[in-house]
Amino acid sequence: MLGTVTNPATGKRLRHFESVTGCKAEAQKRLHELLHSLEQGAYIKPSRLTVAQFLEDGLQGYVATNTAPKTRSRYEEIVRLHLIPALGSLPLLSLQPQHIQKYYAKALESGRRDGRGGLSPLTVHKHHRVLYKALKHGVRHGILIRNVAEAVEPPHGQSKRLQTLGPSEVQLILNAAKKKPYYALFFTKAYTGLRRGELLGLRWCDIDLEEAKLSVVQTLQQLRDGRYIFWKPKSKLGRRRVALSPSLVILLWEHRMKQEHARKLLGKPLMPTDLVFSHPDGRSLRPNTVSRAFQEIAQSVGLKDIRLHDLRHAHATILLQQGVHPKIVQERLGHSSVATTLDIYSYVLPGLQEAAARQFEEGLQGASSESQVIEVPDKNVGKIALRNSFRVKFESRRGVRVVYGAALEICQRMS
Repeated sequence: MLGTVTNPATGKRLRHFESVTGCKAEAQKRLHELLHSLEQGAYIKPSRLTVAQFLEDGLQGYVATNTAPKTRSRYEEIVRLHLIPALGSLPLLSLQPQHIQKYYAKALESGRRDGRGGLSPLTVHKHHRVLYKALKHGVRHGILIRNVAEAVEPPHGQSKRLQTLGPSEVQLILNAAKKKPYYALFFTKAYTGLRRGELLGLRWCDIDLEEAKLSVVQTLQQLRDGRYIFWKPKSKLGRRRVALSPSLVILLWEHRMKQEHARKLLGKPLMPTDLVFSHPDGRSLRPNTVSRAFQEIAQSVGLKDIRLHDLRHAHATILLQQGVHPKIVQERLGHSSVATTLDIYSYVLPGLQEAAARQFEEGLQGASSESQVIEVPDKNVGKIALRNSFRVKFESRRGVRVVYGAALEICQRMS
């Protein structure tokens, strides 16, 4: 079957040849399908492009120019070590949901490259996100009609419950770290919630001690090949200003004076562009070394399996428990949205709900000095007048416990 069509944009005539097995009626049917696809704008020119070629093109194009080096390295590992070996030989236009679903099942069973079983559901879910984004990019650029990954249900691993450090535990760790080399760094992390890379990328020119604010403008990243680079923050909202508490301002003043003294001994003055947390000679700290030092301190006070990142979670949790608005917490942490903050720290919400209910009642009662009369669905109690004063408990004969944020005065008893 040979067809010719004119491209309205360029005026050029395009030819398309396709073999159809069967009778003339089958060929006519296929012709009508192609014409309908053209009219609907859903026609994709046949191509021998494989999934492997498509994914490699994406790595060298979009990923190379639009992602951070650490993210790019992670994408390359997933694509080249997992997706291409499993799906790469398929023609891109022949890729179907069942191919992807079959790959996920096999990855869960025996996907580890060391031969020691399958990958975790969370890891396979990351593979799904990478493939989904790649196919979505293909649809946007007219290479594909649809994203077949949308029809695939990826495995959902259960996220680990966050390690929750209370105020007393944070103080315990900080007290144990006072004489240690990274005390100022740990203190700053606990009091700001900054990510490890953000702390290690912090320069003195990013801190305004007089205004008690710091700006997050870069982050230190360690690539898989061992190199260290400074890069822009994780997201647009990751570039932010964070207010500092008085105790943190004092600590940073002291830390700066110590650093200036150490540099003077080396004959090297401290510059505004120098790192806040570094080796005495100004070299950047190794992220993993800092994390190990923190874990050793936590273990020394009886707190096992606690990571440096858990200080960030503690910062957010304590703020939420203190009644700070989630939007403010989101801004301090640099999350992309307040929904992300609420999702991560959902375990705090039940307590916040109870506190909100109490605060609403207290606020409403505080706005009125008049007594209120309410109906209680118990004939043994009847009508009750509420006066704004102290909190008491009242228990009816049926054992139903009713709690009011006010004193109770029985006005009338019904038989």
